[in-house]
Amino acid sequence: MTSGMEDARFGVAHLDRIVLHYAEMGPEDGPLLILLHGFPDNCFGWGHQMPALAAAGFRVIAPDQRGYGVSGKPRGVKAYDLDELAEDVIALGRHFGEARLRVIGHDWGASVAWWLCSTRPESMEKAAMINAPHPAIWKQAMYADKEQRKKSRYVKMFRLRWLPEWMMRRKNYSALVEALESSARPGAFEAGEWERYRKAWSEPKALTSMIHWYRALLRKDLSKPVARIDVPVLLVWGEKDQFADPSLARRSIELCERGGTLFFAEGTHWVLREEAASINPMLITFFRSDQDA
Repeated sequence: MTSGMEDARFGVAHLDRIVLHYAEMGPEDGPLLILLHGFPDNCFGWGHQMPALAAAGFRVIAPDQRGYGVSGKPRGVKAYDLDELAEDVIALGRHFGEARLRVIGHDWGASVAWWLCSTRPESMEKAAMINAPHPAIWKQAMYADKEQRKKSRYVKMFRLRWLPEWMMRRKNYSALVEALESSARPGAFEAGEWERYRKAWSEPKALTSMIHWYRALLRKDLSKPVARIDVPVLLVWGEKDQFADPSLARRSIELCERGGTLFFAEGTHWVLREEAASINPMLITFFRSDQDA
């Protein structure tokens, strides 16, 4: 089992809209903290954060988001629109008795967290985003920013039908494994993790559903100016991210009335693994402050 997840409890939340598998740690009467993974990850990707957050007294829930692992995989691109993904998180919070949410997201999970802050602020207490800009800024930069156009070439390839899935599946998912390893510092991923990743990726309809997140974003109209965000936000960023330019991080945090940043000069897209010893105390302090008030 992935390091850090040995003490996790696992369950399935039967929501009105979707069924979500999740990992859980921490006291059941602790303040709820929802962790949202990105592509092509799953709940086990939070093994470097969950024990520390649980030890700090939080009830930590890390779902496999829709389309991933053994969670529900509705048909069609529209089912993976940002509004649908955000509603899953609100429903999951309700399932655990919370109407106002504390959310940490990485990659696509951070995009969902940003979207919650923009469109459902009444449901948000606080949010921490790790290496993902606001989705409207991300999409605009894919076309208008020279550096980001280069970094986002893979996203535009995902428009194609069946070919991306075929390329990822061939040679026992070697393209996905290589993409993760090459975009992280050496040792960020353990050799023993790949079996679990491959099992999740091989679930029926998983690859297509995972890629539908991108296809839905490419179809979505995000041209309207983004409103100011009043939800307290902490943005964590590894500056050697191969997929998003640091300028997008700065543009995203400028949207926030109450935003703070934590930059790591040597961190990659997988800074949550590489710099956990520094990031975890900051997350605990950030989310604890509303409890102590």
